[in-house]
Amino acid sequence: MKFLDMLNNSATKVQDDNRVNSRLLQMASKAVPEDVLMNGALIKDLEAVAKDIALLHGVIMRTKDAPNSSEVVSYAPFTLFPSPVPRVLFHQAVAVQMHFNRLVDKISQDSAFLHEALASTIKVDDFTARLFSIYRHVLQEGRSQSIVLGLNRSDYMLDWGADGNTTLKQIEINTIAASFGGLSSRTPDVHRHILKVAGRLEEQKLILDNNPAAGFAKALATAWRLYGSARAVVMFLVEDVQMNIYDHRYVENELWNRNIPVIRRRFEDVYKTALLDQDKRLFIDGREVAIVYFRNGYMPQNYNEQSWEARLMMERSLAVKCPDISTHLAGTKKVQQELVRPGVLEKFFPDDPEAVTQIRATFAGLYTLDVGEEGDNTVAMALANPDRFVLKPQREGGGNNIYGADICQVLTGVKGSSERMAYILMDKVQPQPVYNYLLRRGCPLKLSTCLSELGIFGVYVRQGTDMLLNECAGHLLRTKSAEHSDGGVAAGVAVLDNPLLV
Repeated sequence: MKFLDMLNNSATKVQDDNRVNSRLLQMASKAVPEDVLMNGALIKDLEAVAKDIALLHGVIMRTKDAPNSSEVVSYAPFTLFPSPVPRVLFHQAVAVQMHFNRLVDKISQDSAFLHEALASTIKVDDFTARLFSIYRHVLQEGRSQSIVLGLNRSDYMLDWGADGNTTLKQIEINTIAASFGGLSSRTPDVHRHILKVAGRLEEQKLILDNNPAAGFAKALATAWRLYGSARAVVMFLVEDVQMNIYDHRYVENELWNRNIPVIRRRFEDVYKTALLDQDKRLFIDGREVAIVYFRNGYMPQNYNEQSWEARLMMERSLAVKCPDISTHLAGTKKVQQELVRPGVLEKFFPDDPEAVTQIRATFAGLYTLDVGEEGDNTVAMALANPDRFVLKPQREGGGNNIYGADICQVLTGVKGSSERMAYILMDKVQPQPVYNYLLRRGCPLKLSTCLSELGIFGVYVRQGTDMLLNECAGHLLRTKSAEHSDGGVAAGVAVLDNPLLV
């Protein structure tokens, strides 16, 4: 079957509203031409080459069978070919990132806004309430550290409107444990090699350089130097299960190359062996901690009572926290929804209308479910047409969002109670599908209808009122089969990818 015929025959499977048109065909053929996609012998050869080259370049993860052992590893899941992303939208996402860095930092400093924005959520969401309790404690006691370090990632999908225009829409901003900065630093060379072997020499030249690991390390190193103790360490606060350890290791190695010592500890380790001295310096196993870099702590299941005590100790300490508790709260879904309200962005950027315009241009529709008339209208709107929306709880990590008929089931159960305030409602973005092969260990290779999500990494360091570093640090493209509504790479749904600008 010819590639274009196959696209036409599968159009109804891609999107029910018949959005597949000639523009999709043009984009798909630009990224992965028919003579490559449908050449079975070539694809088989490329599959073998791709797996080996991924291992050679360190695009690896531990296995589910041995998640804490580096004796058995496999390639991290990835696409066989890079996926097309419109050049103008990619550059729009990059250009707005430094404004988002500033916005997150401004929100983290505005206690009145955080109190007001999260007042309803903390009444019904125990996890957010526990985080907010630590935040209150820190405010009452007084912040110990004036150095603020942010390593975040703003995620977007490309919304294909009914008018045929494609726009950039923000899905969320991750202010804690923004992942895959390390592995995405290695994937460009993988796709360059695959395209070279496939004879696509012009396309392989278009793969963008990308090194978020170096950008993260630059920000960590800046904060470490400001802390001012050459013997103090950067502590990665990590999970018990560490399949994705190599993503961390690339950032760690960048720090070691700068002669900055790094240790890895869990909540349990902090609880058992850490202490604060009279100056609130944090020590663990006798070593002073300059920075606590949270790669864990963003989901309720990451905590028990000892973990909560350890989190409070770290937040009270003189160590630089990445993120600190207020920046963690700034990344919640409820804050994201509040930012859409008229006049809110202007409050944070009173003298910078251009920043307001650029940020607002990326917003999708977001709606409150607070108790009251506005929230009642949101419930009615969602129940009347659930396929237009996504229901989002205050959770990170992928796999938490609710779609379609499940929205009706959840909202019908909570529409008359305050429990609905644990969620927000968002317009469902309708991305352009593309075609690719997804390489995943143990899964047969097949041509899939795919959807992609673009992430832009941002880093910043502030000391007191002085913003000393504010940069875009790189990008991440994740792609999944269109049959899946939600889920990231760590959740086993999406795979790593690279943008091919078209």
